[in-house]
Amino acid sequence: MQIVEDFIYSFEGSQREIMLFIHKMLTVEMDLTEKIRFKIPFYFRKSWICYLNPKKNNSVEFAFVRGSELSNNQGLLDSKGRRQVWSIELSCITDIPIVELKEIIQEAILLDEMSPYSSKRK
Repeated sequence: MQIVEDFIYSFEGSQREIMLFIHKMLTVEMDLTEKIRFKIPFYFRKSWICYLNPKKNNSVEFAFVRGSELSNNQGLLDSKGRRQVWSIELSCITDIPIVELKEIIQEAILLDEMSPYSSKRK
């Protein structure tokens, strides 16, 4: 979707490279749908799976909405004190652990397929 790509191209350098790389992986390889929510790109299938959050320190937080439910066998995800959302912070495109990240994304998609997220708030 052009709106998300416009958002990504509004950044420069490594943030743009990282977001563009992950965006293409999520939309082309993993067939996720993208949408700007809360002023950042979110990706979903049946429900929200993950999002990209550019940080002030020029890194990109790649966060999983249901991170606490993932196995995190790769040891890459950090809760940063949050209950549900877990993420990995990426600073350089050459440092992206592609194989491990794809495993996490696949697990998150499988979780979404088996039991889509529904808000517990009333």
